[in-house]
Parts: sequence; C-alpha cells; structure tokens
Amino acid sequence: MHSDKRYQLASTTWDEAEYAAMQSVIESGMFTMGERVARFEREFAAYAGSRYAVMASSGSAANLLMVAALCYRKEGRLERGDEVIVPAVSWSTTYYPLYQYGLKLKFVDIDRDTLNYDLDRLAEALTDRTRLIMAVNLLGNANDFGRIREIVGSRPITLIEDNCESMGALYQGRQTGTFGVMGSYSSFFSHHISTMEGGLVVTDDEELYHLLLCLRAHGWTRNLPKFNHVCGEKSDDPFRESFRFVLPGYNVRPLELSGALGSEQLKKLPGMIEVRRANAERFLALLRDYPYLRPQREVGQSSWFGFSMVIAPEAPFDRDALVAALTAHGIECRPIVAGNFAKNEVVSWFDHEIQGELQNADWIDRHGLFIGNHHYPLDAEFDLLRRALDTLPR
Repeated sequence: MHSDKRYQLASTTWDEAEYAAMQSVIESGMFTMGERVARFEREFAAYAGSRYAVMASSGSAANLLMVAALCYRKEGRLERGDEVIVPAVSWSTTYYPLYQYGLKLKFVDIDRDTLNYDLDRLAEALTDRTRLIMAVNLLGNANDFGRIREIVGSRPITLIEDNCESMGALYQGRQTGTFGVMGSYSSFFSHHISTMEGGLVVTDDEELYHLLLCLRAHGWTRNLPKFNHVCGEKSDDPFRESFRFVLPGYNVRPLELSGALGSEQLKKLPGMIEVRRANAERFLALLRDYPYLRPQREVGQSSWFGFSMVIAPEAPFDRDALVAALTAHGIECRPIVAGNFAKNEVVSWFDHEIQGELQNADWIDRHGLFIGNHHYPLDAEFDLLRRALDTLPR
C-alpha cells in the first residue's frame, strides 16, 4: 500500500503470492535452508546469466563470503596486506570484510554525476601492489566496465562487484554483478526484491562456488559435492563426513521462507524494473525544471534504486533547506548511501590510504541526498515533489 499524501523511501512488493509461498513453508514444517533456497538459487543464476548462485542471510553476508572465498582459492589467493581499491561512497559492509581479512583499503573518489568510480582517479590509484578492485554499482547504476577493463589491462588484478543496490541493471545488455569473478546482491526489504533479509553471490567459477558453499555453513564439507575443489573427494560415510570442518567459515545461511519468497519475487522483477525505469524518465524530465539539482547520470540501463539529487555549487539554497522542504511535504529522504565513508571514525581501524583528494565524495556528502523509487507509477509522489521543490529559491 502507498499513500498519495506521502512519498516514502521504500514500500512492500508483496501480494498474495508471497504470503502463500510462506504458508507453504510453514505447512511443510521445514524452515532451515533446503530445497526452496536451492530452487531460488537456480532461478536467480538463470536470471543473472551465471553458472552458479549462492544465497546468504543478507547482502552484507554475501560480501563477506565473496572476500573470504578469494582468500582461500588455490591460485591467486588474497593475502593480508594486499591492496584493494574501493570507492569512497558505499555502504559499510562493502568495506568491513576487506578490513576483517587484513587487506589494505585504498579509497578512490567518485564521479559526481554517475556516483560510481571517477575512472581517471581509479587509473591513477593502481600500483604493483593492487590485487583487487571492488566495484560498487551505486543506486542501480552500472560502472563503465569497458573502461575498467581497459584500465586493468593485463595486470593480475581481480574484479568483484558489490551489486547490492543494482539488481536488474544492465551494462551492454549484460546483468551487473556478472562482470567480476563474483558479484553480490541484496534482497532486503527496501531493495528491488524482498525476501525479508537475504542476499546472493553469483559466479561462473566452480572453485569459488564450492568455497562459497563451504564458507556459508560452518566451513564444513556437508554441502559440497562428492568431488569438489575444497577438499577433493568426500567420504561416503555420512556420520564422519557431516561433521568434517575444512575452512574457518560462518553460519550465514538463509531460511526456507526467504528462498520461497525469492522465487515469487523474481517472477515480478522484470516488470518492477520496467516501472522503475519509466518512473526515472519522468523524474529526469521533472528535474530539468530545477537546474540547481543534478540527478545521477545513467551508465548502461540503470535499475534506479532511488533518485539522487546533488545541489549545484551555484544554488541559492543548501541541503538543510532542501531537506526541510521535502520533509514539510511528507517526502522521505536520506544521504546518498553513507556519503563519504572515509570520514567515519570506524576507518581508523582500517589499514588504509586515500588516493589524492575525495572532492566529489565530500561534495555529495554535504550537498547530496536521495528519495525513493518504487515498483508502481509515482504520479501523486512526483506532484508532491514538484510542490516541495517550488518552495525553494530559484
């Protein structure tokens, strides 16, 4: 449900199908990870165009599994102290797994228009010590992966994607999250699909897939195929093999409820993204009447998680005035993800450095915000937005 008196950041995408799916799980009496999760994984891998998908308890857990898997693969594994390039604007759990595995984070500025990497700064940041690039597709918007490939060239640098905000986005007709060796997705309530809490990792690499399966559940061998890339060949003795631990893993398994919800939500995803993209066309047209507010510049085909607005330097108002105008009209807003993450006190715990200045990240940190996008047409919401923006100085 949504109200024409409010413009919310997020709304439910469920109807009777999701409640029926949950009821079927309840009636089965099987709530822990099982066949419904496995089915959703197969369906999501097919949707993304990947060989494998592994569901986890959250998008944050998906990021943790990705980084962990790179530290345990046989060839080219990450070692403590290796340099990882990260954008200065993202969510906290983009960065935490990298810190937790002892990697050195190098913060790189963003582009003020796309909100993804400033690609010139990214090119300058690479050194002989760089082993990994974490590409974050922000607010539904793809990175320019063609340019990133050119920047990396033949260097032995791995690419992974935090695609938690950009499910369903395309770059050159291909799903974001599939350009790196692994990509993560979130199915939290406010994201493109909702399984309550949940996340996924996709990959085409069988070894990484087996590592993800093992790390997701205790580091044991139970969920691995008989012949696998983690322990080789498993014993046929279930008493012994079911409690054999080979990696220092976690318990970040999803519930059957989440898997059943995912299957229903995935059926709706293409249609929901189509509506989000139609909403975006109208939002961009609306904002052309307010030149002091700069929207995100689309790369590829965005899935438009939300609508950012960055105040131009010459604007006769500041963000406090913009927030006040939106709030007075019942329009929810929030900072652009977490703003310039490098400003946070938690970064003092990281082994890190900053590549040059973070001027654009600082600018959007002080002068940017975003409002919601939804799976339904935003007629009343955009009328409300126009009324709010008309109260600002011109």
